[in-house]
Amino acid sequence: PEPPQEPRVTEEQTRAVQLITDLLQTSDSRYSRSRLTGRARLSLPHTVLLSLTLLSERLSYRSLSGRFRVEKGNMHRIFFSFCERVNALREQHIRWPTGQRKGAVGVRSRVGGSLTTHSLSGRIPPERRPEAERSLLPLSDVLARAEGSESPKVFGVLGHTRIAIRLPSSKQETDEEVRGSKKNKREVRADPWLNLQLVCDKHGRFLYCKISRDSERDRAGDLKEALQRDLTVLPAGSFLVAKLGYPLCAQILTPFPPGCSPREEAYNRTLKAHLDTLDRAVAQLKARFRRLQYLDTGSLERAKAVVLTACVLHNVFLGMGDRVEAANVAKESEDEGEGEMDEDGIVKREAIVDMLYRTAELGCN
Repeated sequence: PEPPQEPRVTEEQTRAVQLITDLLQTSDSRYSRSRLTGRARLSLPHTVLLSLTLLSERLSYRSLSGRFRVEKGNMHRIFFSFCERVNALREQHIRWPTGQRKGAVGVRSRVGGSLTTHSLSGRIPPERRPEAERSLLPLSDVLARAEGSESPKVFGVLGHTRIAIRLPSSKQETDEEVRGSKKNKREVRADPWLNLQLVCDKHGRFLYCKISRDSERDRAGDLKEALQRDLTVLPAGSFLVAKLGYPLCAQILTPFPPGCSPREEAYNRTLKAHLDTLDRAVAQLKARFRRLQYLDTGSLERAKAVVLTACVLHNVFLGMGDRVEAANVAKESEDEGEGEMDEDGIVKREAIVDMLYRTAELGCN
């Protein structure tokens, strides 16, 4: 058969294709190149370009079939083989920073009503600190100047987004089918959703990713248990921040609900500056990979594979120099109250509120 014509690509696309091609060629993956390219005999760069095009643009297989001279059925197999290959790189590219420095001292004490952490990290040059400690960001620059190394630090931002998917009616949830059977048969059944739960660092890089049906979301219950089970997962004195609806504990801090006091509102504004980082990262993810706006894959597992592929590639592109730029973030409708709260989380949040208020008063005086 006549080989496919060279599709027209931009300089940025060429750079991305070369990066992903090199990544797949050097990766230690169980998926062979013959399976990735399929029966169409596309070169690996063409396979990567085809797959990135499908991810980045909301184009049908039919419209791309002519451009790449690949049959629709073959294109389908090539794309999902590509997703499987990228999914196999998950542990390399979506990972939790590790390594607390041995000998670091984390002592929690109540001093003047505030919660502080004493650590020797400030004496170590930043480039020699463990990866996890280099990921930290002061909760507040004002607090960092006032409290120094004892100021609270944010390890990452926890949150979620929803992705619409289309599945055959036979693959909808059972309770949805039961409800639907009681309605007019001509009524269109609502499409299901995937819930994508993420933790990102200060650069917008994903450190944690969990994909599930929207009905199965647990608001980070598993993550909370893991953080509390192994206290070395987070560097001493650090925590995650999350929006309302997530559990409040010593490892995860959340805002106060609307109608709070001025002191609590000041704390909320401080948290929002960090929460916006994840909003921008999610906006960048969906802007770069526009197929995530609506996934029609035929099965739940394939939909999850496409979402995970986009998350892995998001981190890969950040690694090659891209940065998460401010974007028009479409706010998803939220009507959340406070999630579960434990005593340690309540005490820690109140201590930080006091610390922020005291620092603000000193600044005014």
